[in-house]
Formats: sequence, structure tokens, C-alpha cells
Amino acid sequence: MIVDTHTHYDDEAFDEDREQLLNSIAESGVPFIVNIGASIQSTKQTIELTKQYSFVYGAVGIHPSDTAELNEENFKWLKEAASLPKIVAIGEIGLDYYWDTPDRQIQKDWFERQMTLAKELMMPSVIHSRDAAKDTLDMIKAAKLQETGGVIHCFSYGKEIAKSYLDMGFYLGIGGVLTFKNAHKLKEVVEYAPLEQLVLETDCPYLSPEPNRGKRNTSLNLIHVAKEIARIKNIAYDLVIEVTEHNARNLYKIT
Repeated sequence: MIVDTHTHYDDEAFDEDREQLLNSIAESGVPFIVNIGASIQSTKQTIELTKQYSFVYGAVGIHPSDTAELNEENFKWLKEAASLPKIVAIGEIGLDYYWDTPDRQIQKDWFERQMTLAKELMMPSVIHSRDAAKDTLDMIKAAKLQETGGVIHCFSYGKEIAKSYLDMGFYLGIGGVLTFKNAHKLKEVVEYAPLEQLVLETDCPYLSPEPNRGKRNTSLNLIHVAKEIARIKNIAYDLVIEVTEHNARNLYKIT
């Protein structure tokens, strides 16, 4: 079945119908989803969602754009939160030079600290990298993060960068952008990458695929992403669903 490896159902975009929507996703046959922390507050909300819904798992971490809020006290809390039941990864962590705030050194310092935490706890990482290809890859290599692995969320670079991550055993997170007509570079990456190293994700409520581009995204839209992968790789849709579910379970160690 379809597994959504990266969601943000704590987002205010879901405040009016969160319970109804999550129940409908469960009823649709989705075996599990992983809600991803991006700030201290969203990480706390993620933890609550894992308690409320049997099929919701969580990742705890601070998005690069929110790293200015980190300090020794709440980083200690983050480490403790990572040991809670149904927390399966550290993330999303990384570098974002598109928004380019806070200062890049602050982003780098806390990216390094959170990678160290992932390795210490033997957990996979959910990596956010936007307009920061070289620095992200260099830091991941320096940290030897391949020892605990993870996923490059919303992969947006070319085949050369993809090869570096694939060779280290990382998964590539593929979402709605793949269905956009101008996503030539990503389509090339999906054609090139082994299906065994791709996972499906929405990043909902963001990045809805065609034909729902511009609308609020949900896990129910992943069918469009899976169909596009099947088309690009010239394989059966059912095979895409089967293998990406297996990949998601391997990534997050969910049986």
C-alpha cells in the first residue's frame, strides 16, 4: 500500500478537518505515515499525533530555517523526545540557502549537532537541502551519516548529486514536484535511480501534484506521484507501490 514518508499534519492548514482527514487516510488503506518535526512546537505536535493515531509515526528535529530557536536546554529535550515510542527518525534537519535565514553558520552548527544525535541514537535522518547542494553533501560525508542512513527529502538536485547519495545508501524522497511539466531534472533522476532507493512523500500541505497543483496537499494525492514514477520507469504501478512501501519500512525500521 501507499506509504507517505513525510507529512506535516500538525500544520494549521489542517486545523479545521484534521481528525476527519486522518481517519479517511487510515480508511483508504495507507498502512502508516510519518509526521515530521520542523520546530520545537511542531515536534511537540508531532508527538501528540503519534499518540492519537495508531498509524502515525513521527520524526523529531529542527528545520534549518528554525535553528535559531535551538539552545542547549531544548536540544536536550529534543534528544529525550527522540526516545519516545513511535519516533522513528531525526528530522527534518539540514541546510536551506533559499530563505537563507538564520545565518548559515548557525544552520551548519545545528545540522552537525542533529546529525551527531542521529548517529548517537542509531536513527535515520530526514535531510532538508535547498540551494545548498555542496555544503549539505560535504557535511553529510564529514559526519559519516551513511552509517545510520536516511532520506534526502524532496530531492531537487541533478543526477550527479543523486549518485553521491545513492552510492552512500540514502533514499531519495519523491513527491508532487515530479508531476510538474517543468521538472525535467527530477524526472531524469527518477529514471536513473533504482526503485529500491525511492520513497513516496507529500510534504503536505505543500507541493500538491498535478492535477491538484496549488491546492492543499494530502497523502491521498500520492497516487499521482506513484503513477508518474511508473510511467517514467516503464514499470507497473503496483510494483511502484509494493517496492516503495518496502523501502519506507526499511528506512524507518517499521515492521
